[in-house]
Amino acid sequence: MHVMPWLCFAAVLPASMATAAEPALSAPTSPTVPPYLDVRLGDAERAADLVSRLSLAEKIAQLQDGAPAIERLGVPAYGWWSEGLHGLARNGRATVFPQAIGLAASWDAPLLHAVGGVIAAQARAKSAPPPPGVSRDSARYGGLTIWSPNINLFRDPRWGRGQETYGEDPVLTARLGVAFVQGLQGPDERRPLVIATPKHFAVHSGPEKERHAFNVNPSAHDLEDSYLPAFRAAVTQAHAGSVMCAYNALDGTPACANTALLQERLRRDWGFQGFVVTDCDAVEDMTLFHKTTPDDAEASARALQAGTDLNCGRSFAALGRAVENGRVSEADLDRALRRLFEARLRLGLFSPASAAPSIDWAAGRALALRAARESMVLLKNNGVLPLSPRGRVAVVGPTAELLEDLHANYHGVAADPITPLAGLRQALGPSRVVAAQGSALAEGVPVAVPQAALRTPQGRPGLRREVFANATLAGHPVAASDDATLNLDFNRAPPAAGLPPRGYSVRWSGQFLPPAPGEYRLGLRVERCFDCDGYDRVRLYLDGKLLQDGDGDQAAVSVKVTDRRPRTLRVEWLHTGEDQGLSLRWQAPADAQLAQAVAAARQADAIVAFVGLSPDLEGEQLQLEVPGFDGGDRSSLDLPAAQERLLQAVQATGKPLVVVLQSGSAVALRWASEHADAVLAAWYPGEAGGQAIAETLLGINNPAGRLPVTFYRSAQDLPPFADYGMQGRTYRYFKGSPLWAFGHGLSYTRFAYQAPRVSSAVLNAGEALTVEVEVANAGDRHGDEVAQVYLEPETPLAVAPAHALVAFQRVPLKAGERRTLRFELDARALSQVDASGVRAVLPGRYRLAVGGGQPGHAEVLRASFEIQGRQELPR
Repeated sequence: MHVMPWLCFAAVLPASMATAAEPALSAPTSPTVPPYLDVRLGDAERAADLVSRLSLAEKIAQLQDGAPAIERLGVPAYGWWSEGLHGLARNGRATVFPQAIGLAASWDAPLLHAVGGVIAAQARAKSAPPPPGVSRDSARYGGLTIWSPNINLFRDPRWGRGQETYGEDPVLTARLGVAFVQGLQGPDERRPLVIATPKHFAVHSGPEKERHAFNVNPSAHDLEDSYLPAFRAAVTQAHAGSVMCAYNALDGTPACANTALLQERLRRDWGFQGFVVTDCDAVEDMTLFHKTTPDDAEASARALQAGTDLNCGRSFAALGRAVENGRVSEADLDRALRRLFEARLRLGLFSPASAAPSIDWAAGRALALRAARESMVLLKNNGVLPLSPRGRVAVVGPTAELLEDLHANYHGVAADPITPLAGLRQALGPSRVVAAQGSALAEGVPVAVPQAALRTPQGRPGLRREVFANATLAGHPVAASDDATLNLDFNRAPPAAGLPPRGYSVRWSGQFLPPAPGEYRLGLRVERCFDCDGYDRVRLYLDGKLLQDGDGDQAAVSVKVTDRRPRTLRVEWLHTGEDQGLSLRWQAPADAQLAQAVAAARQADAIVAFVGLSPDLEGEQLQLEVPGFDGGDRSSLDLPAAQERLLQAVQATGKPLVVVLQSGSAVALRWASEHADAVLAAWYPGEAGGQAIAETLLGINNPAGRLPVTFYRSAQDLPPFADYGMQGRTYRYFKGSPLWAFGHGLSYTRFAYQAPRVSSAVLNAGEALTVEVEVANAGDRHGDEVAQVYLEPETPLAVAPAHALVAFQRVPLKAGERRTLRFELDARALSQVDASGVRAVLPGRYRLAVGGGQPGHAEVLRASFEIQGRQELPR
């Protein structure tokens, strides 16, 4: 493709710099230069001129996420779809931070800002000019428009995508969302590093199986009080450059064609100036599932007129028919196009190419480790933690070695991910750690074959990997190494330097060591990418017999084992498509796995059981229906029965039991809460998660995370999942007794609070209030405290919560250190929402509860004040 030299696709400046510079004046200065090429003009003027030069067909093509090049104008192609939920995703090597729910457990807004900055820097580096002769067009996941964060309210722990959110509280979600968006976009609103896209607007949180068709009719109170505050903050405070509309309908109108949502609330009330993009295929859903339109032309017309600018999917291709039949005008298209081209100009995508910025991988790794450490939430500890560094530990449980339980969903490829088992072996030494998988994740769900069942040809744990620079395993390998398990991710990150993204092959060889005689189901699973081009071929051999040969979709093969002798194992992967990764999975005899875990426990001084969920059980619209799980969502909050049996069996040995929960949501660990000696919530902790877990168990890291969600005792304690009414759910409206409360988290040290002080005992409605409190580390270890401030109206409105989080701060304190914390509460923090959805500061008496947790579940101190008068606040 011919591209004018001054109009090439390139980054402006490295994201590590304080701001992106104005584009240099490099276009010709002749009067014949069209305005869209004149960098002396403003972005809006340049965008308008460019749009005026497009044909109708070109306009329609540019309104879709894979925008093609316009060669006659020198406009390069651009892929709008990029992901950065907890690290730059789906585009090769990237720093993988803890999943969003784990980041939320840090209660650390500055941390979220820093994480956003690293993602932006890596996106900038990967979108920089390629080598000569390589297309400058932006492929999917290679651009600077990041479709994150997910700031939907995690209203119900059964939602499989709740792991992508910042929890159940609107204030916590808003604060963290604002910090993340500001970190992504950088300090210069005119020249953002990347453009963030808060999603899914609005009132969207499952069920996954019904997400393309369900309609939500929230009360006016719930809409204003719970579902919209985080989006409002992302737009009015963080100035997010785009917003993604949701699949669902709101009050009978699909979100992406909802004028009340996109025009009145988003643009009129909040002053949004950016562009709106659909969730993928949301416009098509209007016809296929919502049944509100007869065809794509009508659906596209309604979406465009309501304020949707960019379509992820193919439906906007029908806009030509909508123009022909008068449903939309070219002026409607032009309005959306001006917003889109102005965004590309603001990003510097039409500016002169600059040198490719380098990625500071060490800094990214250090921040990922910090984030993982900060995400750890100690739920219970009877004194068994920290563990002795000189003891012998049994590591049991199905999540101890799972790569997917580090990565979660929407992730990049970590260079050196550390599993919990690897982290404990590094910290204690291999001789002090004995491991056994112990159980399946859930009934009928295969899990990666553990290291203990694999041996290289040289007798080392794991399998030998050989990589070939062709797709046929021909010739000599170009690289060789050992893999602890065959559970690997190669998404745009080939397994050896210098290889293309596809057109290579890999062979793994070694031995399979069954723990006992019995029937095993073995199989290879190929991780598919969205809308892949082509498929890989994989082959599995056992004792020279071909068990599996195909594209990875074949069923696992049953293998009967009569003894424990090692079997020769070989796996071949011919990588010709765009598939992302490969794993060797099994379903082993349950009794054999359990016996192996009990034997390991008997050899140890303490047991660390890694249990929980995985992205194979909870996630986005999964094809899974097993007991407790339903299409990516959960039908039960209980720990799967196989894992519960494992905990009970190893605890019966009498050894101290520490349970480490890895999940993206709350799990009802009722048995563990009563019988385990300690319980640690580690979430999906990212590439350095295993190191952070080990450091926390050994006391090197003092845990200070707090729960961003309520841990209920049972799903029976909650209203129906599909009910979007807030009464009876989240800590703000739940009347029952939780297993562990929102805001809960223990430490290895103690903190003491002095009575809080307010700036005024009486204030007029609309005035701000300052509260100060002195916090001291009263223990003998350094540690962080998360100070939380809750508002308690003496007479709350009938529909309003009895207490609600209004401020928080994470603060490091050395042993014996004291610090005075200051919180500024504006009128919105002091307001309530009535049944009609009106937010106002109301007269009356109030208290502020301040402490290290939620009132009623932690020790808090209170300060009282009075508000005089009433002030209604903007929507």
